Amino acid sequence: MVEEATDNANGVECIIPVKFQTRFVGMMEMYSDIETVRDYLRNHKKWFVRCAQPMKATPLGDNGYTITIGNYGSLGYYLQPTMSVVLTPPVNDHYIMYSVADENSSSSPYAINYRAEMNLETIPLAAAKGIETVFRRHDISSLPATITRINWHLDLTVTITFPPFIYKFPLSVIQKTGNQLLRQIIKHVSPRFSYKVQKDFHQSLSLPIPPKEARVCYPVE
Repeated sequence: MVEEATDNANGVECIIPVKFQTRFVGMMEMYSDIETVRDYLRNHKKWFVRCAQPMKATPLGDNGYTITIGNYGSLGYYLQPTMSVVLTPPVNDHYIMYSVADENSSSSPYAINYRAEMNLETIPLAAAKGIETVFRRHDISSLPATITRINWHLDLTVTITFPPFIYKFPLSVIQKTGNQLLRQIIKHVSPRFSYKVQKDFHQSLSLPIPPKEARVCYPVE
């Protein structure tokens, strides 16, 4: 049984797992029809590992990956978290990616619960962010007939059992610092991955890469 933490000015009175949570929503635009985007996502094995860099991603089964996120930490404690995720086959252009336990999870000081969902929609040309400017910059006069927007949201919970020295801090400090760090990681990793996916997709079709405003990522309460 996990004990309840007691918070005070001198720190936490017992060593317990501490839970951190964050939620984000976002979107990215793809300058092509929805079937072309479906096909690209269906063939994620061709690009996922490459687009995940500098994170290290290795294939896991037919529709999954094990990803080492990077080296992150605060308050003098750092981790190089790794998680395994599975992408389910889409249903009505709705995709789900979720974390699965790996063989070393029982001995790990942290546990990651990750779930991301995304859906595809066709949007009018007028709704695309900055498309005319980016095509003009590349001296391309013919705009795409249709635009596909990928809308997504993710829920992330990380539970960590810290070494004893961390519990010298008040629980409120640990909680606030961890939640802020979790948001910073998503703000860093997600836009970078979205940009690389957009770049890979559009270059494969000899299309200009959408501008920064054509991919967004922000936290929600």
